[in-house]
Amino acid sequence: MIKTLQQVSTIAEMRQHISEAKRAGQRIGIVPTMGYLHEGHLSLVKAAREKCDLVVMSIFVNPLQFGPNEDFEQYPRNMERDRELASSAGVDLLFTPTVSEMYPQPILTNISVANVTNPLCGRSRPGHFDGVSTVVMKLFQIVQPDFAFFGQKDAQQVAVVTQMAYDLSVPVQVIPCPIIREADGLAMSSRNVYLSAEERTQALVLSRSLREAAAWIRDGASPAEVRTRIINMISEMPLASIDYVEILSYPELSTLEQFKDGEAFIVALAVRFGKTRLIDNLIETV
Repeated sequence: MIKTLQQVSTIAEMRQHISEAKRAGQRIGIVPTMGYLHEGHLSLVKAAREKCDLVVMSIFVNPLQFGPNEDFEQYPRNMERDRELASSAGVDLLFTPTVSEMYPQPILTNISVANVTNPLCGRSRPGHFDGVSTVVMKLFQIVQPDFAFFGQKDAQQVAVVTQMAYDLSVPVQVIPCPIIREADGLAMSSRNVYLSAEERTQALVLSRSLREAAAWIRDGASPAEVRTRIINMISEMPLASIDYVEILSYPELSTLEQFKDGEAFIVALAVRFGKTRLIDNLIETV
């Protein structure tokens, strides 16, 4: 069993380690990330440590999931810091491939999941979830994990990856993990580093509006009423530009006309503060 973190950057090296782990009968967990780690990522490692003998974390900023006008080149990176955090959290194998290692030639195969990719970020970022699904499938093929750990902040991503694994009979259990927040309520994100002090202050309206939404729903407000109130609340922030505010069934992500007892729903937000696009959500059952 691996005792200290080992960093590998090639698929061949990773497969060798995985082969040894499989022969030893170890349960393997993967925490896929794009790096610039924070406590949200480390909470996934903690969950993985509780279920797995071997914890793999991937750090790969995947170009396939960035649109032409998005922040691929500017996405924050700090591999030395990430390695230290991964090691302290208990990661066994840190997989850090280059783009040329993952895509040595222009990729001709694309994984596309229907329906659950249509609303929310799928509508706002065309092709994004094709890129996510393709790279996650590639990681599943390389690492062959028994469990995969994803943060619920990217709730649509969790729904997409879970559907993909089910449809394609991938022998992996997708484990959603709770959103980790700063003390003031802001959902942790690698992109928070982009925010100015004033943008960050105004961004607190996201978590605040979700807390209010939970109360409105308990008081009997309809999905349409809750959505309107959230939009009005966020619109009071002069630096906020709303991408979407939606209330949908979860994980199907279908239109919700009314809340029904026992049925799960998501209140999902995407809002720009300056150039920084933040997402947040609330998932509950009435």
